[in-house]
Amino acid sequence: MIKRVRLFGPKTRVIFSLPLDQPAGEVSVVGSFNDWTPGAHRLLPRRNGMRSVSVTLPPGEHRFRYLATGGIWFDDHTADTVDAHATVISL
Repeated sequence: MIKRVRLFGPKTRVIFSLPLDQPAGEVSVVGSFNDWTPGAHRLLPRRNGMRSVSVTLPPGEHRFRYLATGGIWFDDHTADTVDAHATVISL
């Protein structure tokens, strides 16, 4: 699930959230905003049974995927678009 929070100025805080146990193991969000670096933005456990990470992003199109333990890549279908290569959000 993706939540967007407008900040003062042109930037937006994007919160990436997933259930705590699906998939099992660590998950990070990897995308154009972090040079596709695994582990740069790991989703951390929250008290509400979810795990999440927030990233402040400038306006524009941002491509990403989730990377789970064991090299499992997957998309977020709550985003604006999902194509054959990545999930896309437009800010």
